[in-house]
Amino acid sequence: MIQDELQKLKERALKSIGGISNLEQLRNVEIQYLGRKGDLTQILKKLSELPAEERSKVGSVANQIKQELTKEFEKAERVLGKREVNKLEEEWIDVTASKPKRWLGHLNPISIIQYELEDIFTSMGFMVLDGPELESDYYNFESLNIPSWHPARESQDTFYVEGEDLVMRTQTSALQVRAMKKYGAPFRGIFPGRCFRNEATDASHEHTFYQMEGLMIDKNISIANLIAVMKALLRGVFKRDVKIRLRPGYFPFVEPGFELDINCLICGGKGCSVCKQSGWLELLPCGMVHPNVLKFGGLDPKEWSGFAFGLGLTRLAMMKYGIDDIRLFCGGDLRFLNQF
Repeated sequence: MIQDELQKLKERALKSIGGISNLEQLRNVEIQYLGRKGDLTQILKKLSELPAEERSKVGSVANQIKQELTKEFEKAERVLGKREVNKLEEEWIDVTASKPKRWLGHLNPISIIQYELEDIFTSMGFMVLDGPELESDYYNFESLNIPSWHPARESQDTFYVEGEDLVMRTQTSALQVRAMKKYGAPFRGIFPGRCFRNEATDASHEHTFYQMEGLMIDKNISIANLIAVMKALLRGVFKRDVKIRLRPGYFPFVEPGFELDINCLICGGKGCSVCKQSGWLELLPCGMVHPNVLKFGGLDPKEWSGFAFGLGLTRLAMMKYGIDDIRLFCGGDLRFLNQF
């Protein structure tokens, strides 16, 4: 009977509504049951086959079922609509918003200076080499013409490994003989790295600091070659000519030896705590490689000559960036590092 078909249609429709998960499915089910060509319409077409008195009764039941289903579809639409709005709010992206800032790490100014210097020296044909920070007494002192009894060791008071012939290297010069033994001559190389000394810390002294040793060995190398390379170095770092001076200096591994000073760029030569009120800052020791060091490296000093220098990367960074306290570099203060 038609009334039975209507009741079954109602049950199927309610069951379908209960399994719907989004608005698109709801619309499809609504069309299936209540659309112009839907299941309810197909059943109502059979009303013409019924007697007049029964037709009115079945029509009333069909109308009631349609109203009930319509209410159920509307109720389901409200529930699903609210659910999808919430989902859209969760997934919504403002395409006009500015891109969130990515917080990246910062290079320490010493690293910046080191990379700049490496570029400068590699452009002049120098290799960039590395070596151990825990060094043997032989390479750190003996091979640099500083035997165990030499008073120069006192000025490089360092950290020793108890019971071992090892020290925390006091200078990157310790790589000179290593490089000569490995590469021979002619040779051009720089050795950047960390050094250690038992220092009383202040604005211009630190127990951990960074150096860059430079070594050039060839035939007929003179002081003129040394001065030319130093000027090219400073011009490349500061992007302008820097006033310098050479003072005689004693270092066991060079002969003759010099102290290269630059006019203090913090105070402009007027005097400050960094330059100890002198207007000049000692930047690097340098000189012609001592014949004994060449011999330790397996080279004949009668055939080969060269120059060496030890550049203080930490102090150079202070000059370039106007930093008035050396302790800031290793202090771990992010406010300092974030400036670079």
